Amino acid sequence: MPPADADPRDYFAAERTFLAWIRTGLALMGFGFVVARFGLFLREIAAATGEQMTATGFSKWFGISLIGLGVLVTGTSAVSHVLTIRRLNRGQPFVGRPTWVGVLLAGLLAVIGVVMTWFLFTAA
Repeated sequence: MPPADADPRDYFAAERTFLAWIRTGLALMGFGFVVARFGLFLREIAAATGEQMTATGFSKWFGISLIGLGVLVTGTSAVSHVLTIRRLNRGQPFVGRPTWVGVLLAGLLAVIGVVMTWFLFTAA
């Protein structure tokens, strides 16, 4: 039960943050699916044109990794949301702090972007 002097804006802000994390997780899963299926698409194009395909299946495993990352982000955000709501319900002050999941995700996506850029430059 929330404290009598609880500000509903705190709960609404927590809800918006949670929904933003859900969108991020879904976007990662969707992008992972597209990446995983892109290799299959390239193989179909190569088979239709009679060209030799030299792909190693990198897109499949990379896509699966992105899907797994999306699942991890979604699950972590759910746990974080529940803990935040419990803290608000107990009337404890909510101190703003960096979200370690967000910082970790941003760093990981930056590394992935650099690796993908390098891969595209060297593959052409």
